Amino acid sequence: MSQGLRVLLRATDPVRRHGLVAMLEAAGHRLVTETPDVVLCDLPQHDAPPAEADAPVAVLADQALRGEHPAGVLPRVVSAGQLDAALRAVAAGLLVRAPGLLPADGFRAANDDAPLLTPREAEILTRVGQGMSNKAVARALGISVHTVKFHLEALFAKLDATSRAEAVAKGLRGGVIEL
Repeated sequence: MSQGLRVLLRATDPVRRHGLVAMLEAAGHRLVTETPDVVLCDLPQHDAPPAEADAPVAVLADQALRGEHPAGVLPRVVSAGQLDAALRAVAAGLLVRAPGLLPADGFRAANDDAPLLTPREAEILTRVGQGMSNKAVARALGISVHTVKFHLEALFAKLDATSRAEAVAKGLRGGVIEL
């Protein structure tokens, strides 16, 4: 079994907190109050995730979050295996989104006219915006150059762009990516 994470747990309901502590400890994670690998927030209805944290934030919520975009968003009814996998992914720098808890049904910007991009397309567009070549993007993501080109073609079509620069500009203007 892999090494456990240091988890800062924010849960106000004592019963929920007890259950989450049991799940975390069963997965080999340690609860900490300082220098966590990941922050886990159990959000009752209408609460908001922390604005800033010292580590990536994973949120357990009943409804889609508005405004805030933590690294992980899961339903409050989550299995121990799902929670463990999500925390490890978030700690590794990945985004975790449960169906139904995505803002605007996906990686769509606040602007409703912005296109819906897959997580991989948004990741590739961001790296292109950082000035990376197709080969560098492929190497960084562990995929082939052909796959990068395939995603770029899909991006060009979705964004109605004819060049990398135009795709990045439209992605930034639409709020689909941030650099």
